[in-house]
Amino acid sequence: MELLHNIEEVRNRVRSWKKDGFSVGLVPTMGYLHEGHQSLIKKAVEENDKVVVSIFVNPMQFGENEDLETYPRDINKDSKLCDETGADLIFNPEPEEMYKEGFCSYVDMNGLTTELCGKSRPIHFRGVMTVVTKLFNIVTPDRAYFGMKDAQQLCVIKRIVKDLNMDIDVIGCPIIREEDGLAKSSRNTYLNKEERKAALILYKTISLGKDLLVSGERDVNTIINKMKDNINKEPLAKIDYVEAVDLETVEKIDVIKGKVLIAMAVYIGKTRLIDNFTFEC
Repeated sequence: MELLHNIEEVRNRVRSWKKDGFSVGLVPTMGYLHEGHQSLIKKAVEENDKVVVSIFVNPMQFGENEDLETYPRDINKDSKLCDETGADLIFNPEPEEMYKEGFCSYVDMNGLTTELCGKSRPIHFRGVMTVVTKLFNIVTPDRAYFGMKDAQQLCVIKRIVKDLNMDIDVIGCPIIREEDGLAKSSRNTYLNKEERKAALILYKTISLGKDLLVSGERDVNTIINKMKDNINKEPLAKIDYVEAVDLETVEKIDVIKGKVLIAMAVYIGKTRLIDNFTFEC
């Protein structure tokens, strides 16, 4: 497995693979890899001849007072996981490599980015869309893999590919959880012992929402209010949002119908965690 930091080196390597007829999968990440990322890499290895994992803590998607400087990083640990899982190349650029002096071009979107995480993180998705588009242009993958934990991000990227006629299959993969249900996240490392226990309120609330739907409840306000009430039982939890939206348009809904995403962002102490589930009827 190779570790490359330069855009042209990555392009040259991919060109040589494609010249030999190999298919290429891309797994974009910000590093500090865990079993969730590993599941994406495994899926990419199964479906492609060659796999590139990008590891880049993208400064463009962090707002003021967010955790850019403290975001966990461990390229040695990440490299070992990628190698053991079967990746062929890690692309690990510096910010100066991705955003040259004078950089002023961005990818933006109306609609899908205004709800959920877009409300409290107004610049976040512009940063995500810009860096993912750059990665797609650099790696030119046949397929790209993203986790469903970041469900809004997955919807946004699928829409970019559709709207901009990119010849890439975007593949969403299931949320990977700890044994007690907490969704795997690099930010889980921020939690102290008490906060880690408190964070289970997210999964308990996801389970409550699912149970309500399975029992036949279809009124969105009833479901969301019961989920919020459950979160508020935990003293260390502070709700950013709990919302139900159409899975494709990310527009708010009043009644559960068709493909639905119920998503939440909750602060446990100072750590912002997200979780979600989908439902179809």
